[in-house]
Amino acid sequence: MGCLSTWTFHLLLLGITGTFSQGTWRSIMGTSWRPNPAVYHNEDNYKWTTWFNVDHPGGKGDYEKLNAIRFYYRARVCEVPRALEARTTEWIPARSTGERVHADPTVGFWCVNDEQPVGRNCSNYAVRFLCPKEIVSDVEEVIWGPWSYWGLCPAQCDQVTIQHRSRSCKSSSKQCNGQTVEARPCQGPPCPRCELHCVMGKVNDECDGCMCQDHTVLGSVRSAGGLPAPGAAILRAGARPKLFAVTDHNGHFQVPGICPDGNTTLMIKLKNHTPHQVTVPLSSERTSVLLLKLERAKKLYVLKNPENKARREGQTAAFCCKVDGTPESNQYEWFHNGTLLDRSQYQYDETLVLRNVSLDHIGEYYCRASNENGAIKSKPATLTVIGQKAPSCNPKPYSHLIRLPHDCFQNETNSFYYDVGRCPTSTCTGKLDLGIRCKDSVSYCCGISNMEEKEITCQGYQLPIMVVTQCGCKTCVDTKAIVRGRAIAADTGEPMRFGHIYMDGARISRTGYKGTFSIQVPTNTERLVLTFVDNMQKFVNTTKVLPFNPRGGAVFYEIKLLRKKPAVIISSRETNKLDLGEVEGQDPIAEIEIPPNAFYKENGEVFMGNVKASVTFLDPRDVSTAAAAQSDLNFIGDEGDTLPLRTYGMFSVDFRDEEGGESLNAGEVKVRLDAAQVKMPEHLKTMKLWSLNPDTGLWEEEGQFHAEKKQRGKREERTFLIGNMEIRERRLFNLDVPENRRCYVKVRAFRSERYMPSEQSEGVVMTLINMEPTPGFSTNPRAWGRFDSVITGPNGACLPAFCDEQKSDAYSAYIMANLGGEELEAVASSPKLNPNTIGVPQPYLNKLNYRRTDHDDPRIKKTAFSINVAKPRSNVAEEANGPVYPFDKLKECEEAPFSAAHFRFSRVEGDRYDYNTVPFNEDDPMSWTEDYLSWWPKPMEYRACYIKV
Repeated sequence: MGCLSTWTFHLLLLGITGTFSQGTWRSIMGTSWRPNPAVYHNEDNYKWTTWFNVDHPGGKGDYEKLNAIRFYYRARVCEVPRALEARTTEWIPARSTGERVHADPTVGFWCVNDEQPVGRNCSNYAVRFLCPKEIVSDVEEVIWGPWSYWGLCPAQCDQVTIQHRSRSCKSSSKQCNGQTVEARPCQGPPCPRCELHCVMGKVNDECDGCMCQDHTVLGSVRSAGGLPAPGAAILRAGARPKLFAVTDHNGHFQVPGICPDGNTTLMIKLKNHTPHQVTVPLSSERTSVLLLKLERAKKLYVLKNPENKARREGQTAAFCCKVDGTPESNQYEWFHNGTLLDRSQYQYDETLVLRNVSLDHIGEYYCRASNENGAIKSKPATLTVIGQKAPSCNPKPYSHLIRLPHDCFQNETNSFYYDVGRCPTSTCTGKLDLGIRCKDSVSYCCGISNMEEKEITCQGYQLPIMVVTQCGCKTCVDTKAIVRGRAIAADTGEPMRFGHIYMDGARISRTGYKGTFSIQVPTNTERLVLTFVDNMQKFVNTTKVLPFNPRGGAVFYEIKLLRKKPAVIISSRETNKLDLGEVEGQDPIAEIEIPPNAFYKENGEVFMGNVKASVTFLDPRDVSTAAAAQSDLNFIGDEGDTLPLRTYGMFSVDFRDEEGGESLNAGEVKVRLDAAQVKMPEHLKTMKLWSLNPDTGLWEEEGQFHAEKKQRGKREERTFLIGNMEIRERRLFNLDVPENRRCYVKVRAFRSERYMPSEQSEGVVMTLINMEPTPGFSTNPRAWGRFDSVITGPNGACLPAFCDEQKSDAYSAYIMANLGGEELEAVASSPKLNPNTIGVPQPYLNKLNYRRTDHDDPRIKKTAFSINVAKPRSNVAEEANGPVYPFDKLKECEEAPFSAAHFRFSRVEGDRYDYNTVPFNEDDPMSWTEDYLSWWPKPMEYRACYIKV
């Protein structure tokens, strides 16, 4: 083995740093040279060659390589030079030039231009080599290379072992005599001495804690619902946790040797629960008893998403995401257009700061937070970057047509419409303060900066109108979002009177005598999750995720509530089975099996006696129950993405003491799902038990299912999916499967059946109910599987839906629209389909099988339509422009032009004509002006009154 005789040094601002390998060298920095007497014996045996300069610093640098020097001056250089010296042609030593160079006596000297400071190239160097005066008589000393460094000593502390070094033969024609490897003993560092001092007991062998052999800690651990917690880990808390014990099937544990000194801290860890720490109290007894109850772990949840920013080149932008959960997030990652940003470069945590932004920074940014239980992603925020002198907003308004009165026909346009212009609704760059903030202290939006009055010629009069002539960057208008509605029974419409409404566990409002409510959405709310609680115990507690318009305005919802099933009396000492199924004439979807002695009080005590059991099941085989479904059927995946679920039924369970009415929990409960009710074979493997988190409105996994065959009758054998669960915390449970075949459906709402772009309505609640596939496909044709609601914006709404590319009629969906309690009307499908009116061209329209609800019976309401959700094929041009978009084309769906295919709804109530001299969009606050001729035509927000005179 040879040693690499390589020396690289860097000239830094603070001095010179050199790296040497084992051997004898002549420093190219001009220092004195001393030979190794073990190798060379006598300095007089060596001499310096003449100076060589065979290259110039043009091109890539100056290369004084040994092979090139030998090509021109072979007789002047020995075979194995022992050192070299380098100076510039100005006779400056290499160490004094401030340049980075490389030297190796066996290779030569070189300087690379790309390695020098900006704007500087290498100097022109000359080199000389140190060679033997003549061939020495001791052949071995001449042809052996220098010894390498001694290898690292592998000995542990207080141990002795062997370390090695090596050398290589430098002769190309003669064989070297001697050893190539040499060994010597070496000793490891001294072991650290234990400095731990114990107030009580003695130090253990590992020197990581104190030990009291005559003391034992006994304990009992209960889960969040008060049930025994088997399998909980008992560890010593600290930087290096140490496992002491695991709880048994009763949740009990025993740890001998723990000192009751008041300083020893234990940590209890259990899946889906928050780690709990407890200090063993100071005691003189031989036994300490700990009774512990764990809290349910809070899944990571995004409280605050990063906000859109607009900046000029050279400015600074900051994005922040706030995440809640237990344990807290221990890692944040930021992504730009889907690519992970380098943490070492940006030095980010929950805040990402971009300094001196350029056009390369344009795009979407989102964060992903994670802890030991999972991860979650924020919504993306968009960064817009413009040049230093570019206009912040496009000053030219885009076209916006308004309808004129019936006697104002315009010959120039051959229509009753007039272009009054409109400014884009986007963020712009205004004046920034000096601080770096997550949210800009002042928000700026594009708005109207100049208007001109025009005169329109009508029949017998001149009509004044204000036209937008210029747009500019202005301070955004502060808005308020309001959610109003009614909470009523899903079966009879009975109102939930004087019920309580909760948000984040706190009561924020209540319903009135008729079930009505009105809530102003708190500032900075990203996701509005409300829980409706009936004080009279008639209805099931219902959690709803209600979309709202963040730009302000009111949205109306009708909250459908499931009526609680009458309670039945069961004995806690017996095995009890409760059916889950509400469709007459059909077998139950599942059943709940509760073993004997499985009921517990809130304090963990086993309950013995009669139990009042009420089980309310939402059966998806009944389409009318879709409106009463809770939450939005989403969960957070392992990578932090929000993913959809498809339900096979939801159930709410209420167990109470028959005599005292105390709420009870149940452990070791089995859920038996009839596999015959699951028509899609792949769902049998992915079916899981879920529970609803009422604070976040997201579903959390409770457990897996496994298949089990069971004999029913003499001949019939049926397969069941068995899942284990605990019933606690009054949560809603769900039988769901994750679904990955997803699309988006584009829908728009209009003020009238003219379907003009300028007459689109914002704030309309669009709802899509996913139906199970049609007969002949491998699932249940009668059941619904999922629902979604989206609020329309200035460009309509994109509704998520399940879809299939191979079979166009595999999935179907019903779509409906509601504005302030008014059901909007869909476009007719009979007696003849009109693609121009529906908004979808042929032949794609026929493939989607568009049908309004009154298609076969004109007596049915016209307020919904059904379609086959056929995923567009990438190789078919007619299907590439909506109304159905692949799931990865959400942005394309949201930004689709009006000319792209879409479905339509129109208002039918109070279809009146209003004319405003100052045209504006009541849903766009930036179009509001303070002109004295402006008035507000939105009856949902303001009411007209009469004054008697």
